[in-house]
Amino acid sequence: MTRSRSGDERIRCQVSFTGRVQGVGFRYTVLELARSFDVTGIVRNETDGSVELVVEGYRDEIERFLQAIDASRLGRLIRHKQHQEGPEQGSYRRFSISY
Repeated sequence: MTRSRSGDERIRCQVSFTGRVQGVGFRYTVLELARSFDVTGIVRNETDGSVELVVEGYRDEIERFLQAIDASRLGRLIRHKQHQEGPEQGSYRRFSISY
């Protein structure tokens, strides 16, 4: 596991989004946004109507990615976000939608 890039650490971040987040192209928009960042992970719909994002990469890159989600058209659809982070697990080779 690489630990430094300008003093930044690699992490895993899990975010649960609630609001009007299913049936509106949320996952596809997140996938498109992810292509602009050096991140790996998945985005998926949950049975309770939420969307879960699991993303790994450098902390600063993930923070910019999450800010881009908030600043996109999705931001107005999100009512609440629950955020959890920990050490990177190296679980993903790319970013994709999980079905």
